[in-house]
Amino acid sequence: MDYDYKEGGMIAMQRIQLDAYSPLHKTGHTSKGDQLKWKIDNIWYKADYMGYESFSEVLISHLLQKSTLLYPFVVYEPVQIKYNENFVRGCSSRDFLCKNQMLIPLEKLHRQYTGESLAIKLSAFTDISERIQYLVEKTEEITHINNFGPYITAMLEVDAFFLNEDRHTNNIAVIYDEETQQYSLSPLFDQGLCLFADIRQDYPINLSVEDCLKKIEAKPFSSDFDTQLEEAEALYGVQMYFHFTLRNIQEESHQLAQFYPVEFRRRVEQLLIAQMRKYAYLMKN
Repeated sequence: MDYDYKEGGMIAMQRIQLDAYSPLHKTGHTSKGDQLKWKIDNIWYKADYMGYESFSEVLISHLLQKSTLLYPFVVYEPVQIKYNENFVRGCSSRDFLCKNQMLIPLEKLHRQYTGESLAIKLSAFTDISERIQYLVEKTEEITHINNFGPYITAMLEVDAFFLNEDRHTNNIAVIYDEETQQYSLSPLFDQGLCLFADIRQDYPINLSVEDCLKKIEAKPFSSDFDTQLEEAEALYGVQMYFHFTLRNIQEESHQLAQFYPVEFRRRVEQLLIAQMRKYAYLMKN
């Protein structure tokens, strides 16, 4: 295995052969696809399936390092995976769970304690603000985690800016420690289906950014990113600011040039320029 290093301003590809390992199919935790992933020692590897998910994971996690986000988040790095004699693009990240800890999606948590689906329960509220308050208050009641509202709001700010279409109730989670029997906040993770990364199904690379914006829908409180973000910020306030620049975006994108073709990178850069304008109140350079 060749580990990442920088050479001439570029990130050298980490390559790993995984023929000897059985993949874990990512089912039940995403509304799209059947992504392959592996855990080897303390490292997770994920293979691209819908398009440029790993580009999205790597770029967003690197840009989040240039923000005031108060909550931990998973940092991803690019990797080339050889599996069944095929080479595929992917990303790697360190396992953030410690011994005796498990990740529990809110959907599963809610079912365990109430016997009903969280997603269905949320849909019963017509008011978006009530949906957000229910999720926050019920999660705090079950887990005894304080200030879950600001955490959710920060998550929605990240999701709105980077257009995460996959933030369903199985993609919001808490950590449970079996030894202490206590819950804690999970790092933000799984930004793969952001930035129109699904070029296989919904956002083909020849579709313009404008047309992609017309198609994309948010989750879990509203299909509109701005509606759920505005309601959350009205309840809990603005939680974070980004302080990266266009040059930072271009530099990060350029470092992935050997992994992803120029048309992918050009579309992402065009989108992020538009998002920086739209969410100017979140930009503090």
